[in-house]
Amino acid sequence: MAGTAVRGRLADRVLWRRADLIERRYETANAVTLVLDAAGWPGHLPGQHVDVRLTAEDGYSTQRSYSLAAPHRGEQVELTVQVVPDGEVSPFLARSLAIGDPIEVRGPVGGWFVWEPDADGHVMLIGGGSGVVPLMAMARARQEAGNGSPMRLVYSVRTPQDVFYAAELERRMGHDEGLEVTVAYTRLAPAGSPRPAHRLDMAILAELAWPAESRPVNFVCGPTDFVDAMATALVELGHGEQMIRTERFGPSGA
Repeated sequence: MAGTAVRGRLADRVLWRRADLIERRYETANAVTLVLDAAGWPGHLPGQHVDVRLTAEDGYSTQRSYSLAAPHRGEQVELTVQVVPDGEVSPFLARSLAIGDPIEVRGPVGGWFVWEPDADGHVMLIGGGSGVVPLMAMARARQEAGNGSPMRLVYSVRTPQDVFYAAELERRMGHDEGLEVTVAYTRLAPAGSPRPAHRLDMAILAELAWPAESRPVNFVCGPTDFVDAMATALVELGHGEQMIRTERFGPSGA
């Protein structure tokens, strides 16, 4: 579907709409994927995010932004929420929101950090921690659209217990033709891992990323210091800044 059709009208994107929880999938001990039914959803592109608003009975409301975890699928919206200690919204969404309960969503939001499912050319996805969420939407969209563009996903995560979408990634490693997946552990690598636990650096990225000569579009998402380090490394490896798209959150590393 063309990007302009999926984005919908501006009036639709700024409207708060009801979204009912229809499914919850546990990703890790502290993260869940929420599947929501949002009637009238205008559609979205992989890489976009939504605003979520919660309103208490006394009228108090608060909102947060979450990346969309899956490509456009009619009126279904998927969010993967990681619990933030002492957070106001994420603990409620992950632990208290029950099947059938409503929240409010608004969007989609964002137009730079997006990948068109009909795009050509090499694609590089580099995610740190929960920064893998919008990148997973891109990988899923590629397969669902039948797009044969070569795509690599490098996912930096602390330990095997912290991996989002673990079973799906394992399956994709062997059966999603044209998609290469590498999970790089920073604190504890599982037995049999091809490399020891180590933070991603330029030397490792030089091995895992597409060469600059391939002119890939590079998407980097994660904590601010992680994104800055990866973007700098890509530039030093010869990638043009115009070919590097970044999405940052939080102050700490993956």
